[in-house]
Amino acid sequence: MKKFKFPMRYVPITATILVFFIVYLIGIVSFENFGSPQVFMNLFINYAYLGIAAIGTALVILTGGIDLSVGSIVAFTSILIAKIISLKPIIDGHPAYNALFAIALALIIGILFGMLQGWLIHCFSLPPFLVTLAGMFFIRGCGFIVSEESIPIKNDAVFNFIQNDLSITLAKGLHLRFIVMLYIVVLIASIIFSQRTRAGRSIYAIGDNELAATLMGIPVGRTKIMTYTIAGFCSALAGVVYAIYLKAGNPLNCVGMEMDTIAAVVIGGTLLTGGVGYVFGSLFGVLVLGLIQTLIQFNGHINSWWTRIIVGLLVLAFIFMQNLITKISKSKSKSH
Repeated sequence: MKKFKFPMRYVPITATILVFFIVYLIGIVSFENFGSPQVFMNLFINYAYLGIAAIGTALVILTGGIDLSVGSIVAFTSILIAKIISLKPIIDGHPAYNALFAIALALIIGILFGMLQGWLIHCFSLPPFLVTLAGMFFIRGCGFIVSEESIPIKNDAVFNFIQNDLSITLAKGLHLRFIVMLYIVVLIASIIFSQRTRAGRSIYAIGDNELAATLMGIPVGRTKIMTYTIAGFCSALAGVVYAIYLKAGNPLNCVGMEMDTIAAVVIGGTLLTGGVGYVFGSLFGVLVLGLIQTLIQFNGHINSWWTRIIVGLLVLAFIFMQNLITKISKSKSKSH
């Protein structure tokens, strides 16, 4: 009888899921009502925008790249939408068209901006870190050009419809919000794309060994540009969700959010050097971040900055684990 061998590639995501359940159990044992369905649902409601952005970041990291423009795109998108909605009706004299036009424009800008970053990285062989760093400053500045102050979104028909009419009642007082359903749909689509399509497999191949991928005939440039385009779309969509969630836009929002998305992806088991990991892991990475924040809020006596300290330690632990797994895998391949 053969001994069961647990594949090494599943270790990081398995560890993430275990961390999630351990932290969740600690919360249930420590605080009353922590295990209520509403608290669990709030993890998705409060962090849907982060989860959507983390999906794009996960795909970029799988290619061996990085995207530092995430938070700036989210902030720009939210302030752009709020600004357009605050204007007088610009299409057919109907105010509802402002929101639809703003959302469509924000998504198009996100797609084009991501495509531009991917094109610059590929065509000029520029480091993704520096290109997206420049993109972070540029798009954040564009947000301040749109408006230097926060703009509330008041009594907009489209936003009210999304928040009130597109939610599903699961139980008394428990509602499945549209932004949560949108996050789940985007997550499922990204899982299918990354695991079941040729383009998704190309992303893994490039992250594992770009030279080998080129020799195999994989369109490396096209795949990289596509990946950054998807990341730009996810960031812009996260900005739309953020605007719906807050009912406001602010160019100062989401400073450092790119670090949260990277942390969620790393905690979710994706290797920073690329080629190893699962988009699905980003879900549990986001949930772990949300659980830590929720635990601190329930405690009430601990400073919220402890969230950053705990997340930093978690990220460091997962990087050490990934490094160990990589060394073990290499030693096994050499022995064979």
